[in-house]
Amino acid sequence: MVMFDLPVETSEQRRNYRRFRKALINEGFLMIQYSIYVRVCVTKQSATFMERRIADFAPADGVVQSMMVTEKQYNDMHFIAGEPKKDVRNTSNRTVIL
Repeated sequence: MVMFDLPVETSEQRRNYRRFRKALINEGFLMIQYSIYVRVCVTKQSATFMERRIADFAPADGVVQSMMVTEKQYNDMHFIAGEPKKDVRNTSNRTVIL
């Protein structure tokens, strides 16, 4: 899980924000909330590798944080307000057919 708060006051900051967000999507991340993206990694080693890749393209300004949780922990998430989306973000299904 990657969470970020990036400044968007100048045109360069907005460009850096767009590049970072696009890079996350290209790496297979899905947005679950604004500025919170998730991706399933098969092993802790691959998650650590992904964390290093993110560090390579993260902008210098702002805050970018990561948190590793197991699929079980992620699936135990409770919705206090709002409705869960009925797509791959909130299921434990491994196969997605597009």
